[in-house]
Amino acid sequence: MNLTSILLQVVNNVANTPEVLAETPQVAEMNLFEMALKGGWIMVPIVLLSILAGYIFIERLLIIKKASEEDKTFMNRIKDYILEGKIESATKLCQQNDTPSARMIEKGISRLGKPMNDVLVAIENVGNIETNKLEKGFAMLATISGGAPMLGFLGTVMGMVRAFFDMANAGSNVDVTILSNGIYTAMITTVAGLIVGILAYFAYNYLVSRLDSVVQKMELRTMEFMDLLNEPI
Repeated sequence: MNLTSILLQVVNNVANTPEVLAETPQVAEMNLFEMALKGGWIMVPIVLLSILAGYIFIERLLIIKKASEEDKTFMNRIKDYILEGKIESATKLCQQNDTPSARMIEKGISRLGKPMNDVLVAIENVGNIETNKLEKGFAMLATISGGAPMLGFLGTVMGMVRAFFDMANAGSNVDVTILSNGIYTAMITTVAGLIVGILAYFAYNYLVSRLDSVVQKMELRTMEFMDLLNEPI
C-alpha cells in the first residue's frame, strides 16, 4: 500500500465518521452593573455613599483651591496703604480679595488703634471661622471612609447566612449553584465597601493636606500683619 492509498483511506474514514464538533466553551462574562446587582440591596447604600463622597471631594477641593489662590503683592499693598494712612483703601483691597487671609486682615484693620492683643484675638477668631468653613464636609467624608467597609462586611455576613440557609434547605443535594447567590452577595459587597472606603480615606487625607497648606498661609499673613503693626513709624 503506497502513500497515496493511505491518504485516500484516511480521507474516506474522516468523511464517513459522524461529525462531532467540540464546541468551544463560552466564558461567562459579567459587567459592573450585573456585578452590582449580584450584591443585593446592600449595594444601594454603598453606591449612594460613593456618590456622596465624590461630590464632597470635588466640591471641597474646588473651594480649598480657590482659598489658596491669592495676590502675591497683597501684603505689600496693605503695608503701603497702612503706612500712608489709607485705611479705607486697605479695607477695600481686602474686600476685593475673596480669600480667608484677606478677611482676616480686614478684621485686623478694623481693630486698628486697639491693644495689640485684641487685634490678634480678632484675627484669630476670623481665622478659626474660615477654617471651619473650609472643613465643612470633612466629617462626612471620614464617616464614609469607615462606614462603607462596615456596610460591605454586613453584606458579607448576610450573604454567608443566605448561603448556609440555602445549603441547609438543599439537604443532601448541595450544589455550587445553590450557594452562588449568597456567596456573590458576600464577596461583592465586601469588595464594593472596601473600594469606597479606601477612596474616601485617601480623599479625606488629601483634602486635609491641602487645608493645612491654606492654614499655614493664613498664619503667615497674620504674622506679617502683626509685624507691620509693630514696626516703628
